[in-house]
Amino acid sequence: MNDLTLLLKAIKFSAEKHRGQRRKGVDASPYINHPIEVAEAIATIAGVSDPIILVAAILHDTVEDTLTRPEEIEAAFGPAVRLLVEEVTDDKSLHQLERKRLQVEHAPHASRAAQLIKIADKISNVRDLKNNPPADWPLERRLEYLDFSDRVVAGCRGASALLEASYDEVVRASREALTASL
Repeated sequence: MNDLTLLLKAIKFSAEKHRGQRRKGVDASPYINHPIEVAEAIATIAGVSDPIILVAAILHDTVEDTLTRPEEIEAAFGPAVRLLVEEVTDDKSLHQLERKRLQVEHAPHASRAAQLIKIADKISNVRDLKNNPPADWPLERRLEYLDFSDRVVAGCRGASALLEASYDEVVRASREALTASL
């Protein structure tokens, strides 16, 4: 299977797994837009063309947010994709605060590929927080998310100067927009 076919297969797989899921923003956009945006950021901003990284970016939330098992990812996309997806997957059996603490703690020790996915994921999330925030998130929660996101990305610094600069710009604009609403 060539790289393009593998990537398209991952998009289809992720779209099927996330079918019916929506983002938390007020416009409730289809969830699949998020992993596509994450992969796109890695490809276009960081210039990464490694199919394992791009496929894992497309699949990064499937184990965490759907009934997908890691073994299913391995069967369809191979062990390297499975391992990378598992590396960026939070354990949903843990309390949200513990999951966030572990993300921050694990970020500096993650592989470069996992760090790229984490930074691109935070770019997408922060962009949504600014442009299409969850209606039920008060200003304080939005600012807390930016602080959390900063701590995760701090542990990923060195993975891609271009992605990091993009993250810095997105978070700066988000903080300005949020503080302007005070």
